[in-house]
Amino acid sequence: AKGPSTFIPLGEIPQEGGESSLHQLLEAFVSAGRVDHVTMVMGLHPQYLSSFWKTQYLLLRMDGPLPYHKRHYIAIMAAARHRCSYLVGLHMGEFLQVGGNPAWLQGLHCAPQKLRNLNEINKLLAHRPWLITKEHIEALLKPGEDSWSLAELVQALVLLTHYHSLASFVFGCGIKPKEDQDVGNSCWPPSPHSDSSPASEGSMGGSGGMDAMQEVEVLMERMKLLQENQREEEGVTQEEMATRFELEKTESLLVPSSDILDPSLQSNIRCFLEDPEFGYKDFTRRGEQAPPTFRAQ
Repeated sequence: AKGPSTFIPLGEIPQEGGESSLHQLLEAFVSAGRVDHVTMVMGLHPQYLSSFWKTQYLLLRMDGPLPYHKRHYIAIMAAARHRCSYLVGLHMGEFLQVGGNPAWLQGLHCAPQKLRNLNEINKLLAHRPWLITKEHIEALLKPGEDSWSLAELVQALVLLTHYHSLASFVFGCGIKPKEDQDVGNSCWPPSPHSDSSPASEGSMGGSGGMDAMQEVEVLMERMKLLQENQREEEGVTQEEMATRFELEKTESLLVPSSDILDPSLQSNIRCFLEDPEFGYKDFTRRGEQAPPTFRAQ
């Protein structure tokens, strides 16, 4: 059934006219603009939604050092690092509603240099936060035409980390874009072996479904190969075969290939990315010296 989430049945999602304390909160949210799918899904936990909505309101709509349009642009930058097209599309609309310059939405290269200077710390916070040093902060606060004030930078960093985390919620709950939200692609993360996204309606139609089927076929082929090897090898236990299979599954489904770096991938997101190849890299590998970490109490 159609609904805000791919994984949660529509009947389980609290509706806008429901009788609960959530009703007042949703009314307040409607008065602010919309009841988006994140809010509807999070309505399963009204107390959490209440805190979340208040936080969102404080970050995006209340007084602060950053103008409203820049707050939404920073949200776009953060969501783009994780290729979350749902949040990118949502805040592109919000950006325009609060008077943002449409030219900025052509890509990060069209934004003011001051915002572009956040790119380095944005990608580190998104993928390898342990590499951040005090020099990264000092570079942004250094006096100059495009320098940040401390108050501005604090709000910007809170927005970046907030939307990095919210992107995970969107992916984990299978949040789908509203019918009137033009986000180009669905909110699914890129397939490890394809530039396309899974089918948003749970069907196997479209390029996303085909890519999912191809991944299953690849995994099945590897299973067959393991079974054939088992026949050839004597003394291999069932537990060892299970371990091998789990390893194959992890490598095939969880390790991104170079395909996701193709320039055609989600062009409405890539325009907000610089150094798109930069991603997570494990820093706790056995036998290797751990990199220095920046600790801030």
